[in-house]
Amino acid sequence: MTNLFQEPLPFSDLAEIPTASEWCQRWRGRRHSWRHRRDGGFDHRRFEVDLLDETRAKDFVLAHHYSRSFPAARFRLGLYTVDADERRLSGVAVFGVPVSSAVLTRPLPDLEPYVASLECSRFVLTDECPANSESWFLARCFEALLTRGVRGVVSFADPVPRRDAAGRVTALGHVGTIYAASNALYMGRATPRTIKVLPDGTILNERAAQKIRRREQGHEYAEKALISLGAPAPRPSEDPAVWLQRALASVGARTVRHRGAHRYVFRLGKDRRARESIRLGMPALGVFPKRPDPE
Repeated sequence: MTNLFQEPLPFSDLAEIPTASEWCQRWRGRRHSWRHRRDGGFDHRRFEVDLLDETRAKDFVLAHHYSRSFPAARFRLGLYTVDADERRLSGVAVFGVPVSSAVLTRPLPDLEPYVASLECSRFVLTDECPANSESWFLARCFEALLTRGVRGVVSFADPVPRRDAAGRVTALGHVGTIYAASNALYMGRATPRTIKVLPDGTILNERAAQKIRRREQGHEYAEKALISLGAPAPRPSEDPAVWLQRALASVGARTVRHRGAHRYVFRLGKDRRARESIRLGMPALGVFPKRPDPE
């Protein structure tokens, strides 16, 4: 039964809250909401975790995750809510290939990138999942990855808030609350960089830009996204790099300096000794971030 005397959220527009909080974040249609631990506890008997095919995982992530994008994936796992006569997909975790192997080899130098180490690039649960769902789901994902030879996972939390061209908040900024609560190692921020924020509040990341410039596999999807925002179609025989500059200018893309995402690392193993035997290439910091960056 819902408790009628819950403490209020500390900030109505804050994307995440300290790890000691009783509140949990959920998503639906790329809009976030909150669940309180007293609103009904998590019962693992009502949930199942299975591998997902690319199409279903992608559809779910595009529908609910604020990034509106789907990354290169090696493993996709789904969290299902199981009722008497229905099995609903309620969460998706994506583990895959980052832009550069250095993303994995810097913190985990002894693990073969893309095979023994992967990036957790998407993790999203809908608002029907009760509190504590995420930690249970993440643990089941790690068990599944371990049986497939994965020993390390790197994940990032983007703490930079973003707005669309109309001023509406599209991303409030994340500090990685779920990772900290799941005993991840915090290894500071990734390299600061300059990002391109599009009119709808999404980011044209460097990997997508590289695909366009080099006409690599997947460049059509990135080009269509810009054209849907009002960019002109490429001219015949036009240099892709020149078209990209023209497209970004025509849609009014904004240049934003990013201080770097927060980096978290998980070492996987059947016991503590196995986990701690995995050498780290970077020092783990003792203090976790508590607040998103200011706008």
